Amino acid sequence: MQNLLFRIKENVSNVMIGKEQVTELLLAALAAGGHVLLEDVPGTGKTVLARALAKSMELTFSRVQFTPDLLPSDVTGLSFFNQEKGAFEFKEGPVFTNLLLADEINRATPRTQSALLECMAEGQVTVDGVTRSLGNPFFVIATQNPVETLGCFPLPEAQMDRFLMKISMGSLTAEEERQMLDRYIHAEPLSELAPVCTLAEVAALQKQCREIYVHEDLRDYMVGLVQATRENAAGASYSTGVSPRGTLALLRASQGYAMVAGRDYVVPEDIKKVAVPVLAHRLLTESGSEREKVQLIDRLLQSVPLPTENWERP
Repeated sequence: MQNLLFRIKENVSNVMIGKEQVTELLLAALAAGGHVLLEDVPGTGKTVLARALAKSMELTFSRVQFTPDLLPSDVTGLSFFNQEKGAFEFKEGPVFTNLLLADEINRATPRTQSALLECMAEGQVTVDGVTRSLGNPFFVIATQNPVETLGCFPLPEAQMDRFLMKISMGSLTAEEERQMLDRYIHAEPLSELAPVCTLAEVAALQKQCREIYVHEDLRDYMVGLVQATRENAAGASYSTGVSPRGTLALLRASQGYAMVAGRDYVVPEDIKKVAVPVLAHRLLTESGSEREKVQLIDRLLQSVPLPTENWERP
């Protein structure tokens, strides 16, 4: 399965330049069966990265452009009366897919944002008292602009907690930006991208991810990190620690990152690589500063004792 992840990564790199770490985290989330929130200022390649990943896999794909006038039924679907048949019928919304791109999710109102809560947590949609299952796998990649951007509504804590990871795109170096110009001057790489894996392979990948070995000492280390966020929550810097869902997310993301690295077991470096994108957005700080949240997790990674052991599968 590591070869599969390598193929996807290489395919995405035909479009994206200088985003290797972001792509690896995205693939780790895919393997773990979680959802990803990409945040950065407009124009940094959030949507292009999501579309490149979608085109690299033979999955059904839907894109929703979130706007202030978007309704929950525009996302989940709605029941309507068919006069010819004399009965109500359900018209599926764009969430009935394998990979959903929720573009600029924080431009929609909180009511519409909440339409994704059940979808992301349980892989199903309930409309008019009827529950319908979504695709398997079901993977949400949401993009959002910083809250300070004009016309944005902050995502509620319950919505943020549904995302396995929150990733910042970051900026390009001068050399990477020049490479981008050279690559795009005569071509449009995204339109030329072809799938490199099937739906069955992705489903098998996610199933195998659960079998990645995690040493008992590393499980204790994960619990120690999360417990530390709650113990320090009594301080002045932030008010709420990481939820139990966040603990499970750290486990799954570490397993996914180990797969990306080509191992069938987790090492401490895997946990450290995913700790910030998995845990930081689950903290509630007084200032709401993303930098402050990242710094808090970085400090905990340095202060919580790291066990030393042979981590390979016995």
